[in-house]
Amino acid sequence: MFSFFKKKAPSPPPEQDRVQEPEVAPVPAPVPGVAERPDAPVVDRPVAPQADPGRDAVPAGLADSVADARPVSPEPAVPAVAAPAAPIQPPSMPPVPQAAPPAKSSWLARLKTGLSRTGQSLTTLFVGVKVDEDLFEELETALIMADTGVDAAQSLLKGLRERVRQERIEDGDSVRRVLRELLAEHLRPLERRFDLDRPAPIVTMIAGVNGAGKTTSIGKLARTFQQQGRHVLLAAGDTFRAAAREQLVEWGRRNDVTVIAQEGGDPAAVAFDAVKSGQARGMGVVMVDTAGRLPTQLNLMEEVKKIKRVIAKADASAPHEVLLVIDGNTGQNALAQIKAFDQALGLTGLIVTKLDGTAKGGILAAVAAGAQGVRPVPVYWIGVGEGIDDLQPFVADEFAGALLGN
Repeated sequence: MFSFFKKKAPSPPPEQDRVQEPEVAPVPAPVPGVAERPDAPVVDRPVAPQADPGRDAVPAGLADSVADARPVSPEPAVPAVAAPAAPIQPPSMPPVPQAAPPAKSSWLARLKTGLSRTGQSLTTLFVGVKVDEDLFEELETALIMADTGVDAAQSLLKGLRERVRQERIEDGDSVRRVLRELLAEHLRPLERRFDLDRPAPIVTMIAGVNGAGKTTSIGKLARTFQQQGRHVLLAAGDTFRAAAREQLVEWGRRNDVTVIAQEGGDPAAVAFDAVKSGQARGMGVVMVDTAGRLPTQLNLMEEVKKIKRVIAKADASAPHEVLLVIDGNTGQNALAQIKAFDQALGLTGLIVTKLDGTAKGGILAAVAAGAQGVRPVPVYWIGVGEGIDDLQPFVADEFAGALLGN
């Protein structure tokens, strides 16, 4: 009567039904602090205290010394892993559910609304106006007030005068049309597509000052990449700002994306673990959030440099992208931020946020003109709202049309 407690060994399937499974090379042990399932929402393990690890506990030849006012935590040592006999086969990943992108018309309407302050101030200049030197002077003043900077404004007006003379333009609407064409041409060098068709994982390091919308932008990009069929992994490396880790975890929950996080952990160690985990899992994109900091905080800038070095130890070709998030409302101050972070990290792209606020939008023209010694860093995305779909690729012609109200 107690025979039901005994487990019967399953009968082997018939010989003809057996499937010969391919041999898979052994996978290295998972990195500490990393979830073992790709669908696990968060990995949250406290960092065990180390007994006097010393400064920069890394393998010989890889240490980088940093002297600053605030001690920087040592870089994590790269664990010694025996090379596998055969290439590691990434685990099979379920397809990413893709959502329909927002309608283009609604996005353009939001962009025009966001830049309406500048658009209205410029548009009124073309109504019933006589095309003469007075108009050009008023346009130059309006462009400078829109944060384009003197260099960009003068360059645009020089081209406008030439076109008006050659084409014998005599009405304000035609002048505005030509100015839009010139502005789009001026901004086009900043227009670049984020390339997802390259070897994975694409390790992307994202920096920016506090309040620029860095963590929110990461959450929106996770959604964007998923819509394009890529598996995404996030690393909560912002341990400087209160609740930044929890904010990124919430974005991961919304997008059903795994977040690598360690309470009180070294941000460089979190980044290292995330890159290794992304490699083992066959992720498409790994995004590393870094602590917000001002360019004047030299000790913190040294720490963000250290994060980049440690990422390179996890993957010699990484980071593949280094993005800076800038607040569109900061005006000319954005140029100082771009210059400082570019010198420290070598930026590959920009994300411009909050163009739906008091932003004037002309700052991108200043970037394209190389004002204040700034390198014209490409602009990958611009944001005009808090919605998850309110971050869209930068298109020069669309931006110029919204800025000039047409």
